[in-house]
Amino acid sequence: MNSLNVMKRSDFNDSGSWPGGEDSNWDQNRARFAKTGLRVLMAVITSLFFLFIVAFMIRSQISDWEHLSGPWKPLADPWRLWINTSMLILGSVCLQWARVASRRGNSKRAVEGLVLSGLFTTSFIFGQVWVWQQLVSLGYFVNSNPANSFFYLLTGLHALHLVGGMIAWVRTTVKAWSGVSVQQLNLSIELCAMYWHYLLALWLVLMALLTSSPETYAAFAAFCGF
Repeated sequence: MNSLNVMKRSDFNDSGSWPGGEDSNWDQNRARFAKTGLRVLMAVITSLFFLFIVAFMIRSQISDWEHLSGPWKPLADPWRLWINTSMLILGSVCLQWARVASRRGNSKRAVEGLVLSGLFTTSFIFGQVWVWQQLVSLGYFVNSNPANSFFYLLTGLHALHLVGGMIAWVRTTVKAWSGVSVQQLNLSIELCAMYWHYLLALWLVLMALLTSSPETYAAFAAFCGF
């Protein structure tokens, strides 16, 4: 008997294609390409911020620089920034929660994680606006001093990249909320989580940079030969 006539139905997957066949390969390739694209984007963003940080360190050694983290300055006690940081940490944690839940097929937990992440991230963005408003009310305008300009530039660029990520978050959350299977959203949720974790790490670097003491700036600049 021809072997084709004795194949069992179990040899096929639920979609009617061979296990590990073209559909499976397409999904794997799609995920690989998407993750590679995101990593390239993150590499570009990292390069951009690295150049700004180098410029920040060089400019901070010129005499007209007034450190925002010096004594009696706004960032001497950056409690507002720490509140914002906690919001971004919680947003990243909730997205990781959604990521794990989607892998396990738990739609309810995945949606909860997505929604909470969006709320915490939105709180972070509004918190940054709050910090900017406080600085302006104290007379620390963008063009008042180079230190002010760099603070608004670095924090504003970070917030802008986060807003860009929120566009993907909204699309994914709307689909999940409308009943789309989390299995179909696994890749989208994973990409969002990767991007959020990256922006959290980037923010922690910026936070350490912006709130360091003038002595730390001088020591680091001397170490780098600036």
